[in-house]
Amino acid sequence: MDLDWQRVRERYTVFADDAVVALNKPAGISVTGERHDTDLVEVAQAAGTQVYPVHRIDKVTSGLVLLATDLAAHGQLTRQFTKQTARKAYLAIVSGADLPDRGELDLPLSVGRKNRVRIAAPREAIRCEDTRWFVEDADLLPTKNYPSLTRFSTVTRRGDHALLALEPVTGRRHQIRVQLAWIGHPILGDPLFDRTATHPRTHLHSWRLRLDADWLTPPVLDLEAIPDPAFWAPLTDDVDESAAFLHTATQQLGGF
Repeated sequence: MDLDWQRVRERYTVFADDAVVALNKPAGISVTGERHDTDLVEVAQAAGTQVYPVHRIDKVTSGLVLLATDLAAHGQLTRQFTKQTARKAYLAIVSGADLPDRGELDLPLSVGRKNRVRIAAPREAIRCEDTRWFVEDADLLPTKNYPSLTRFSTVTRRGDHALLALEPVTGRRHQIRVQLAWIGHPILGDPLFDRTATHPRTHLHSWRLRLDADWLTPPVLDLEAIPDPAFWAPLTDDVDESAAFLHTATQQLGGF
């Protein structure tokens, strides 16, 4: 994808100051470390701007990406992700409308063959009790595993699809995508798990971020990236209805 940093800034900036740049990244653009395509860090460097990713979202995921232009700010912000004090919210449209109104995915991850992320237990070992999905310690695979916790609420159901608002407490690679797929609710359009090939993009969106930022007054970085119309396509093409979905999701998050 041919990108120009100035056009990226003009088109996708959600917030910017002397310390950070927050972008509403389209699906299909990598943040950094892409082998075959240009990524945002490269594009910025080519324009003479050094940026430092505070966190990463997958290439196929749209939404908020926070980049630091100041190393002190970068350190302050990344520590909050490491300590799990940064608050994050995602939106996902998934297959299947039978999820509860609220739930918790307490499913550790591991890395399997070909560096693929998986649940650290056999699929048949996953249990659900009181809207909490988990595996017993005795069922964990004999390999290194990473505790991974995601909380979700169901915003709306439409046919065989559901819109979820998700808060990943941990921030593992592919966490939301893998956990949802392994409980039988893959994200629509996910190239790893959606075998229908009927959706041209992955319907996962990095929606909101809240972090402490001592250089601001008040000292809080509170960010939101509104999904574009393509995200909502499996549910609605009505702008007012998608705005209503966001309002409901905000209420369900509570205090974000």
